[in-house]
Amino acid sequence: MKKFLIYSLVFLFGFNAFSQVETEEVAKLSPTKEESMEARLVAGLLSQYHYEKTAIDDQLSKIIFDSYIKTLDANKQYFLKEDIEYLSRFEDRLDDHIKLGYLLSAYEIFNTFRERFVERIEFVANELDFNFDYTTDEYIVIDSDSLDWAANEEALNERWRKVIKSQALELKLDGEADTAIASELIERYERLTNTISEYEGRDVFQLYMNTFAESFDPHTNYFSPITSENFQIRMSQSLEGIGATLTTQNDYTRVASVVPGGPAFESKLINTDDKILAVAQGVKGEFVNVIGWRLDDVVQLIRGPKGTIVRLKIVKAGKSPTTSIAEEITIVRDKIKLDNQVPIGEVREVYRDGIKYNVGIITIPSFYLEFEAYQNGEEYGSTTNDVQKILSDFESQNIDGIVIDLRSNGGGSLQEAIDLSGLFIEKGPVVQIRNTDGTVEVGEDKDPAMVYNGPMTILTNRFSASASEIFSGAMKDYNRGVLVGETTFGKGTVQNLISLNQFVPKVEDKLGQVKLTLAKYYRVNGSSTQHKGVTPDVKLPSPFEAENFGESSYERALEWDEIDGTDYQQTNFITDDIRSKLKAKHEERLAEAPYLKNLAQDVEESLVNQQKHILSLNYEQRKKENDEALKKHNEERAMNESLKESDGEDKKINSDSEISDPYLRESIVVLADLIAMGIG
Repeated sequence: MKKFLIYSLVFLFGFNAFSQVETEEVAKLSPTKEESMEARLVAGLLSQYHYEKTAIDDQLSKIIFDSYIKTLDANKQYFLKEDIEYLSRFEDRLDDHIKLGYLLSAYEIFNTFRERFVERIEFVANELDFNFDYTTDEYIVIDSDSLDWAANEEALNERWRKVIKSQALELKLDGEADTAIASELIERYERLTNTISEYEGRDVFQLYMNTFAESFDPHTNYFSPITSENFQIRMSQSLEGIGATLTTQNDYTRVASVVPGGPAFESKLINTDDKILAVAQGVKGEFVNVIGWRLDDVVQLIRGPKGTIVRLKIVKAGKSPTTSIAEEITIVRDKIKLDNQVPIGEVREVYRDGIKYNVGIITIPSFYLEFEAYQNGEEYGSTTNDVQKILSDFESQNIDGIVIDLRSNGGGSLQEAIDLSGLFIEKGPVVQIRNTDGTVEVGEDKDPAMVYNGPMTILTNRFSASASEIFSGAMKDYNRGVLVGETTFGKGTVQNLISLNQFVPKVEDKLGQVKLTLAKYYRVNGSSTQHKGVTPDVKLPSPFEAENFGESSYERALEWDEIDGTDYQQTNFITDDIRSKLKAKHEERLAEAPYLKNLAQDVEESLVNQQKHILSLNYEQRKKENDEALKKHNEERAMNESLKESDGEDKKINSDSEISDPYLRESIVVLADLIAMGIG
């Protein structure tokens, strides 16, 4: 296996930061006979059982080719234009190749990428002049979609000069000395070389087969045996850390999901799509910049014993890490049971316009069900059972209304979405499921009892998905509650995990697994939640636009459609007139209330940053932008601190001002408006 050794000299007087790079010839990776057999098996499984019965043809071949290239080189920093033109001979052949189990084309594409990777590292190490001039007015393009492939090596060298200069400038603006900047960038690229050098044939197979699976739809995936095994280990054991699933995006560590019930979830300080820039241990430990680090190394820094403190520098989702000020957050690590998804209930005493309301808040991290105990007729834990206990406790506290917080709830058990809905309606259909053969099943609540019949708001965000959308959609269709927040994720598909070994039981080696889309969800009104999600009645400002976050951000997501609605009996709890009145009151607050005006301004800034396609490499210009961002950040923090006292109203009259979370606060205020109307 190829190894890299990168040696550095102290960065002095603008000399090259790298003194020597020794490389061996890159070993060519190639597929095995077992992988060939497995590829044929996966191709047959997907073509026969996937929901849409997608044909493996030339059209799909082009999609596979483009996706594979993008997976390897999303920022167009390694392949040359001539490479893409040469490799394009596979563009309409990959379909035939994969059906035959022929994988040499996929491996050739990867080997070409790895050769170009080595050349880039050699360029940075041996040819790049680190004596950057930060007074020139030049820019780097940060939107890869607007870039073409570099026409030649000279053009690619220039692209990389700007990439490294931008990275160095970021560190310089952060107060790093030139020697520290050089050392940090050296370490960053050493880590990258280690990553690529450790790739084995099985890694390439996993990468390519998952790209192939995702060409059917983004929720269809291939897991190699080791990936499946690691997944099962993670699902079955306790971990000590913050409770977040991480992934890499370009050079950044990104939060893929927040584990329900974990410290991160309960803190509300870190969310899906936030980027982690640096990690520090304890209250006083120094921050370690983790940009460009391998994911495993970042995880090891963040993970730690229960009760210890980890500090993170993060950039919130929707904001650019190159143009935004990183927030410092502190999280106390805890033991994380990955099945710890128990709903949390609390009662708050809230005053609105001098009237006191007892508001019950139920935070539901996910829809879980202890399935084995349920099947065996034993006592079992479930979201519905736990929420029912909370509602019973609320009843003894004479609550006036409830808020159900489904933010960042990624879903879970379909049955639980149905059963939970049954606590708030008398009986009837909750969801429709259309199978791959076109048949439609109806998931119904058959219990006529309504456990809670009072006023209710349901709080959602862009990361409320799947079962969360079934529940919130049912509450809206039945006119049972008022939805507040952001439009949901828009995932309306159903997947099953299938082991490949069941198709070839005589094979001794353990094969991989395929997570396969087999059905679609539909609301009782006949509308799919796919793409569109569930739209709130009272919509709050959101930095997460559908084309960038949610199902619509996936190129291969299944289309939205609708089927016939079911026969269901709407309640008269929430009428169109009530929705209009609540929305009008919200619009007034949006124009006048500081907490909502501040939220809207922050969202607008985030949306503007998302539209930026270029970044200045001029020190003074970038410093000016950073200073302005820091000033605004500090002003927002000061505003948040003073909201309790400067809300324009006495907090004895409106004690909701004590709630710093603007989304939760507004859902409570909407609930108070609903109660004041005499609903429930």
